[in-house]
Amino acid sequence: MGETAALITAVCWAVAARMFQVLGSSFSPLALNFWKGLLAMGLLLIITQWFMPPVNLPVSAYGWLILSGIIGIGLGDTFFFKSLNKIGDSQALLIAETMGPILTALLAMAWIAEWLSWAQWLGIAIIILSVDVIIKLQKRTQMHLFAPSGYVFAALAALCQSVGAVISRDILTRYELDAFNASQIRLAGGMVVIVALMLLLRQNWLPKTANSARLWRYFFLATAVGTFAALYLQMVSFTYTKAAIAETLFATSVIISLLVGLVLGERVSKKVWIWSFVALSGVGILVAT
Repeated sequence: MGETAALITAVCWAVAARMFQVLGSSFSPLALNFWKGLLAMGLLLIITQWFMPPVNLPVSAYGWLILSGIIGIGLGDTFFFKSLNKIGDSQALLIAETMGPILTALLAMAWIAEWLSWAQWLGIAIIILSVDVIIKLQKRTQMHLFAPSGYVFAALAALCQSVGAVISRDILTRYELDAFNASQIRLAGGMVVIVALMLLLRQNWLPKTANSARLWRYFFLATAVGTFAALYLQMVSFTYTKAAIAETLFATSVIISLLVGLVLGERVSKKVWIWSFVALSGVGILVAT
């Protein structure tokens, strides 16, 4: 279940990354993070209050989940959106999704003593290598954006997401907590940081075309897929599989992004397809082990 949830999360992220990149021309990164978080919290609140049993956790568990949201969502997502605006979705995913699994594996070993077998390390290595090669091949033919700060933001996003992932994995395995409530608590922590940053930096709260019904419909769809569904599935994956394996399967969003591009009419070379199948062999190893 954990591996399946992680792969579906990757699909959600790949689709939503394209949509959020389009929305980035109307929203500032912080404003986009604020509005998608607010909408997702509303949807999660409906589910947790009407359909889920009450949660009884110690105060420390709430604190750790909120901290996970502050780091992984509040800071991590903001850094990722800034990298999207500067270097595009493929290059941003290259840094964030290839650094993420390695950082997560190291943090999980140090923090919660979660060790990987040699087969799992092999699967992770195959996926990371394949993703790196795919992005480099795509960069030669399609990528034209280059901003050094964009790569720094993507690396910071990877670090923040790794810390958030390990904290979440720790709490979800230590206590009985459903993924909807876990998502809501984490998102609340993220929203605290986002609101604080917007007030501190005096950011515009509304997009440039705030009265556009079409923009808000597009925004609702992107948030439902990339925040609400992805955040819930992410918590499911952390509940049932190791943090590093989940983060590695999230990295397949780069490959899924190619399929999204294919649907949108972008060309994909034979070499890219070959390396995509190599990456799938790594996914197979992780699922099998």
